[in-house]
Amino acid sequence: MRGADKLLESVEGRPVLALLAARARATGAVVLVTLPPGATARAAALAGLDVARAEVADAAEGMAASLRAGAAAAAADGHAGLMVLPADMPDIETADIRGMLDAFAAAPAPRPILRATTADGHPGHPVILPARLFPALADVSGDTGGREVLRTHAGDLLLHALPGARAVTDLDTPEAWARWRAARGG
Repeated sequence: MRGADKLLESVEGRPVLALLAARARATGAVVLVTLPPGATARAAALAGLDVARAEVADAAEGMAASLRAGAAAAAADGHAGLMVLPADMPDIETADIRGMLDAFAAAPAPRPILRATTADGHPGHPVILPARLFPALADVSGDTGGREVLRTHAGDLLLHALPGARAVTDLDTPEAWARWRAARGG
């Protein structure tokens, strides 16, 4: 992002981080936002939202550090699963999150890994990992996040289609944000 913070990009008049956190909270789910140390602008963006926050000391390592923190918190609170919802995916709607939570809750035991796909089947996010995989998440490293856990447990995967390309619209560069905004007329 050439120095800019993609999670503070404005969508619908608020930082995308706050928008996604609010959409997730609107489902009634417990929401934990992982933050790097000193992320005062991100913390300020979350002001007034009923979300838990966890400072991730080793956040510079990449997504794996957030996954470890999220899995530890979910395990400590006795949750049945952990939804991984990157906050740079502005097309993910409350209904998408609710639909995934409902599908996960309705899945037979042992609960599968539930992974969102595009309407035509390309895998993306969000992903819900069942509690039985929290120990495996404790060992992830680097910026590949939980890909190895997904590969190792591919037989436990259940796909959940979201409309259009929502599951893969992940905006990491100024150009990607500009294209996304242009496609929406502003």
